[in-house]
Parts: sequence; structure tokens; C-alpha cells
Amino acid sequence: MEWLAGRVMLVSGMRRAGLAVLAGLLTVLALPPFDIFAVPFLTFPVLVWLIDGVSGNPDHGVLRRALPGFVVGWCFGFGYLAGSLWWLGTALMVEADTFAWALPLAVLGLPAFLALYYGLAGYIARLVWSDGIGRIAALAATFGLAEWLRGLLLTGFPWNAIGYTAMPVPIMMQSSAVIGVAGMNVASVFVYAMPALIGTRRGMRLGLGLAALLVVGHLGYGAYRLSLPAPAPLDPPLTVRIVQPLIDQAKKLDSGERASVFEAHLALSAAPVEGEGRRPDLIVWPETAVPFILTDNPDALARMAEVLQDGQMLITGAVRTEDAGTGLPPRYYNSIYVIDDRGQIVGAADKVHLVPFGEYLPFEDLFAKAGLSAVAASMPGGFSGAANHTILTLPGGRTLFPLICYEAIFPGELGNGPLSTAALLNVTNDAWFGETPGPYQHFQQARLRAVETGVPMIRGANSGISALVDARGQVVKGLDLGARGFIDIDLPSRIAPAFTPEEQGRNALFITLFAAAVALFSRLGFRLPKN
Repeated sequence: MEWLAGRVMLVSGMRRAGLAVLAGLLTVLALPPFDIFAVPFLTFPVLVWLIDGVSGNPDHGVLRRALPGFVVGWCFGFGYLAGSLWWLGTALMVEADTFAWALPLAVLGLPAFLALYYGLAGYIARLVWSDGIGRIAALAATFGLAEWLRGLLLTGFPWNAIGYTAMPVPIMMQSSAVIGVAGMNVASVFVYAMPALIGTRRGMRLGLGLAALLVVGHLGYGAYRLSLPAPAPLDPPLTVRIVQPLIDQAKKLDSGERASVFEAHLALSAAPVEGEGRRPDLIVWPETAVPFILTDNPDALARMAEVLQDGQMLITGAVRTEDAGTGLPPRYYNSIYVIDDRGQIVGAADKVHLVPFGEYLPFEDLFAKAGLSAVAASMPGGFSGAANHTILTLPGGRTLFPLICYEAIFPGELGNGPLSTAALLNVTNDAWFGETPGPYQHFQQARLRAVETGVPMIRGANSGISALVDARGQVVKGLDLGARGFIDIDLPSRIAPAFTPEEQGRNALFITLFAAAVALFSRLGFRLPKN
């Protein structure tokens, strides 16, 4: 290991940049659908050794001498993000005549931009770089900062934050109920990078012992949480049917196919219950399942009423329109409707966090002049966003916390709001991305919200993955990517969270500050004995 560390440290120029990109690219194997969580134990030590080996011009000031750390961090981030986000380009190919030109921007441009956060992590880490555990703590703290900024600035895009690589299965997800994904970003990098000490020896025994203790705690806490009695079904029960129609995205966009798309959802909703199961109380359709403006089509509402039996409710994704005033174009919202057995809309919630360039155009006036439009919104100006999440209330007083599509990847925006609800409701349409890693990654991130809140999740996806996820992140029943059909399942009850989401945020902040303090302490002169 010392020989390998020495060779990596001596790499320079384009070879150093290429090795950093390769390390980031290989780290993707720890994400769904691969879930090889051991890979970062190899790639992060390489990142540490690469930063060990960089040094700026000694004639420059401290800030300029740290710039090579930025380059290494950026290259690592570019490899990681390009390798884990390439599938975004498939959405552009659905309407290739209009959007194929933007393929390089989605596949390479977006990762190049987002990698700036990792470059910042490498730069700041290099500023306080020392040896031994100090530099490991510096990298963990700065990666935690980078991921926090990535999820916050410019509306945020925290997709595939590093912490998710350490949580591929339920036993490894439970730590998120204590420190959230923000804390896992710091803790995972701290543990992943610790084998780098084998190559440089200083602080090795303490560092590896601490990493082993954290891994044992991570797995042990998960085993403990999963050993507790499974959440019981609600009393009185609430049986949910989740419909996964598997409608091709090109067909959804074809105006001539609207009637057949609508009827496909109705047919699955009206299908008889399998075996001796209970009749569904609640039927859930995915995001934008209704292929037209529902309020302009009373016949469609009447058709829904024909299918729904007495007492049944239907929740569907749909586009909602609203008058913006005299002389102004109407506003459009990506919404959820609650419809009763008489075909009446009795509840609605609008999407809060929209996808930039997907559902709306940032700097709309500028881009509109260039003839650009949002990929997933054909109406002028794209969608409008709601100011706040609206909790849906069902008959009997039970409530659902709606998360439309990628809203489920923003844990900080949920706060403690879901804690009093019966379930999280995540409806999505990942058919834009075909059978790529994207839907698998989306599902993993969504189910972590159930773990963090202690609230089960009802997840309806057009093409998969649809599932009922319990309050500990376990799939009770589901439909895989690319399957067509439905599942009927009794909704389990929520559990008391280990810590509320707000408390998880404070715990994550403490961990980040502690790692930063260790890094600064080491930089200021403290040294652990060699070996």
C-alpha cells in the first residue's frame, strides 16, 4: 500500500486529472442499480493520495497554492457525476427533433458545472491539509459542505449525494434516521477515505479502528431498528391500489393517444381484486397520468365516477390550470388531484420544487428569445411552482404528504411536516429515462424519506419503480421497472422517528463542525504518533 500511495502521489499533469476522473467514475458502482458499496473504500483513498501529491508554486500565496486541490476535486466530481447522470440525456431523445442538440449539455455540461462543488471541496480541504487523520477529516467536512451547497444553490440538485452510496439496503439506511443524508455525506467520506492511512502509516491504527467502529455502529444500529416489530397495518385499515400503467413517454405526448392512455389507467383501476384481498379504498395513479386538462373535461370525471365504487377515492397526477388575470396567459401547475366516487375533485396539491429546464426555464425571457422551451412542459412559460406543500386530507381525516417526482430528493424541504400524516405520497413519471439507472437511483433516494420521517411511502410511477415502502425503508410490495400492472396493499402505520428531521439536521451540523475542528486542529500543529 505504501508503494501504491507513493506512485499515486507522484502522478502529475493529465495523468493526475485522468486518474481523478477514473476514481470518480468507479465510485458510481456504489449507486443503484449496482450497489457495490465497497468500491468507495478504494476510490476515496486514491483521491486522498492525489491531493497529497499536489503542490502549488511555492512563490505563490497560500490561496493560489491550493488551486491544484480544486482541479483534483473537480476531476473526481466530474467522473462521478457524468457516470451517474448520463441517463438524463435519454429525456432529450424522446423529442429528438427539438432537443437532441442539447444532449452534450445534459450529459457533460451539467456534470461539469456540478463538479465545481467537488472542486471547492478539494480546494478548501487542501488549504487545511495536514497528515494522518487530519486530512481525512478535512476531506469529509468539505465534501459535506459541498453536498449541502449542491442541494441548496440555484434551486439545488442533490441527486446522488455521496451519502447515498453508504445506504444501498434497509439495514444500511437506518443511520439516516439519526443524522440524515447530510450527516451521512460527512461520515461516509470519513470512513471511505480512512484506508489511505495504510499507505502513509501516520495515525493508521487509530484511524482504521475508528472507521471500523463507525461501520459496526452503522450496521448494528440498522440491525437493531429492523429487529423491532414491523409496523402494524392502520386500524381501521386503508387498502391502497397503486397503478403502474407503463405508458411510453412518446405515446403520452401524442395528442391522438390521449383517450387510450386515459382508458389504460381506468382499466387497471377497475381490475378485480386478486385472491381474497380487500377492495381498495384508495387508488393511486402516477404523475401527469391524466393526459389533458381534467377540469376542462367533465366527461372524463364522469368516466372516473363510473369506475370508482362506493367510498373509493382516486389520487392522480394531472396538469392544473389557473387564470392569471386579464391579458395574461394562464398558469399551469404539475399537480395531484383527489377525486371521489361521484367524480368530484375534493382535494389538490401543486408541485413546489420544479425541475429547471425540465418544467420551467430559468431566465425565461432570455432563453425564450433563443427559441428554447422546457423539456417536459409544452405550454408557454412552462409550469409554475406552488409556494408551499399542501397536505391532502382523505375522508375520515387521514392525511398524506405529497411529493411530486423529484421533490422526494430534497429532505430539507420536508421538515417535520410529514410526521403527523398517514403516509408520504410520491408520484412520478420516470418513463422519460427508460430502463436506465435513473429510476433505480430515484427510488432509493425517495425511500430514504420514509426512514427519516418514520412515515410509510406510497409511490406510484408510470413505468416503475412503484411500491409501498414502510417506515423503515423496506419494500412491503412493489412493481419493478418496466412492469405493467397494479398492487393492492394495506397501508402500514407510521413509527416514532429516532430523531425528527430538524434534529437530524442539527446532528449533521455537529458532525460536520467536529470534522472541521479535527482538520483545523491538525493543521495548526497537532500530530498523531506514526503508526
